[in-house]
Amino acid sequence: MNLKHVQPSVVVCQKRSRSNKDDDYQYLQRSKVPTLHFQASLPRLPIPELQKTCDRYLAAQRPLLSAQDYAKTEAIVSEFKKGEGFSLQKQLKDWDEKNKHTSYISELWFDKYLSDRVPLPINYNPQIVFVNEKKPGYGTQLIRATNMLISSLRFMKSIRAEILEPEVFHLNPKKSDTKLFRTVTRLLPSSLSWYGAYLFGAFPLDMSQYGSLFNTTRIPKINKDSLFQNEYAKHMVVMKGGNFYVFDVFDKDGNILQPADLLACLKYILDDTTPPAEHPIGVLTTENRNTWAKARQHLENIGNVDVLSLIDSGIFTLCFDDVEIAGDLYFLLRHFLHSDGQNRWFDKSFSMLITKDGYAALNFEHSWGDGVAILRYFQDMLKDSSENPRIHPDTKPSNCRPESLVRKLEFKLDDKAKDYVSQGKKNYEAFCNSLHITYIEILNHGRKDCRNFKVSPDSLMQLAFQVAFHKQVGKFVATYESSSTAAFKHGRTETLRPCTMATKTFCEAVNRSNRPSNSELAAMIKKCSEVHVTLTKEAAMGQGFDRHLFGLRRLAEQGGGKLPAIFQDPAYAAINHNILSTSTLSSPSVRAGGFGPVVKDGFGLAYSIWDESLGAVVASYPPARDGPGYIDCLRAAFDDIFEILKSSNT
Repeated sequence: MNLKHVQPSVVVCQKRSRSNKDDDYQYLQRSKVPTLHFQASLPRLPIPELQKTCDRYLAAQRPLLSAQDYAKTEAIVSEFKKGEGFSLQKQLKDWDEKNKHTSYISELWFDKYLSDRVPLPINYNPQIVFVNEKKPGYGTQLIRATNMLISSLRFMKSIRAEILEPEVFHLNPKKSDTKLFRTVTRLLPSSLSWYGAYLFGAFPLDMSQYGSLFNTTRIPKINKDSLFQNEYAKHMVVMKGGNFYVFDVFDKDGNILQPADLLACLKYILDDTTPPAEHPIGVLTTENRNTWAKARQHLENIGNVDVLSLIDSGIFTLCFDDVEIAGDLYFLLRHFLHSDGQNRWFDKSFSMLITKDGYAALNFEHSWGDGVAILRYFQDMLKDSSENPRIHPDTKPSNCRPESLVRKLEFKLDDKAKDYVSQGKKNYEAFCNSLHITYIEILNHGRKDCRNFKVSPDSLMQLAFQVAFHKQVGKFVATYESSSTAAFKHGRTETLRPCTMATKTFCEAVNRSNRPSNSELAAMIKKCSEVHVTLTKEAAMGQGFDRHLFGLRRLAEQGGGKLPAIFQDPAYAAINHNILSTSTLSSPSVRAGGFGPVVKDGFGLAYSIWDESLGAVVASYPPARDGPGYIDCLRAAFDDIFEILKSSNT
């Protein structure tokens, strides 16, 4: 099945006006510096020195282990770096030397994601919730969806025309985020452009993931999935009530259709009275990946290859949800993270979710890319759709006969396919019911206060997480904080380990009855901040230990022999069993984020840092973990930390 038969109708619509071909409509940005101008000269992700990785690994283990267990691990590490580790390090460097087009972690990381068999929602796919539309009349489901669609298409076209502004981290924006910077770096050849930016104190970031934002889908396969992309596809996939609709959003010349035409198509779908799907195929994307792979193969065998191909190749999925949030943040967090799965296609690179009352979010598949790419799209698209809307409350849909442009997809289903769907619904309902989500908002303190106290805002959040867990459980556990390595070619992420000897010392001091004075505790907080800032810088520069050890372990596994003792050590398993899994995408555009725990006895902590406030979403699986109890301890931890800082600052 294809959409070629609808093209004449699209052309007729275009003949009414040429305004949609103007560059100010077709493109979101027109950068003088090509989007990928810095890509060729980006530095490569460094392979850390084995000695430093071993030292960092032991430093992270120290607050987690007893003196006896630490001594055992220390001895194992000492043997590793002299023997098997030395050999594996050489193998890794040899591979890296032969593959200068990429990073040592890229292929391994793709393999890790695509080989995992657990369901995507909750486990892998995060949610990012947009702030609400403030302008009266622009926040309805139809108007907001149309404006967001238009801005998304403008963003996509800007990427593909290489006129989207390159992603650059400016140490001092006043000095480097300037016309002079763009003029100089544009004139430099790509092979030298990064070095020119560096002289301005600016650091271009890897943008290799941006190409996978659109027309991309993860395809379930037995034991290991694959990523599929068709950049030539011109159609959107829209879901409503578990039903699928497709329509082209570009004309035959690649121009975005007129705003009123897109409005007409989306209105036609919203107004469609087709009842919710009796057998919602989307719920199959919530299943174990091997189960879904078998179900998908069966769907293809009984005549659904073309339908699935249209879903896979669509630009992205727009989900019209027939629910209202009505200010209920608890419901919002659950709905955008997982919902009932019946109006979702979790395999898509990302899905845009919009409720009846205009709340909007993204839910994105994680194997293709990380937070840097999705957040850039999120922010640029939201800003454009809010500040430069093409559809207004008084805009009328065009009379371009949307019924000839929009096609509702029909699946061919037999009893076996229906059974797959029925079982998928049951499995997913049980999975979602096992999850608890709650949140905390600290409205009287934010980034500005942290800076006034000369404490890193991120370190303060991480310290609060440690204090709260110690207060609740009396232990110190493996803690994961994601850090981007996008400063390097094909960098992904590195792990930052926020549980340190400094945080352990503070937690033990602040949570005991005869605790030190506030001035002494404040000094401990600042020490925690100093250590955390150092770890943050090291991780961002590819100088953590987790990805390096991960790469060495994979090489050892591929060798087929006995794994080195370091990887069989219970301490290694424990530090990779991340009970506190934390991540942040702080931005004024983000209302909230969220993801599930990465282990059954863990917490998923998605946190936000704003100028005037702080927030965290806490996900857990009771009874293994008590989310509400942790929130109570977390609130007490924030109160304690800020009271200590205030009293010592007077």
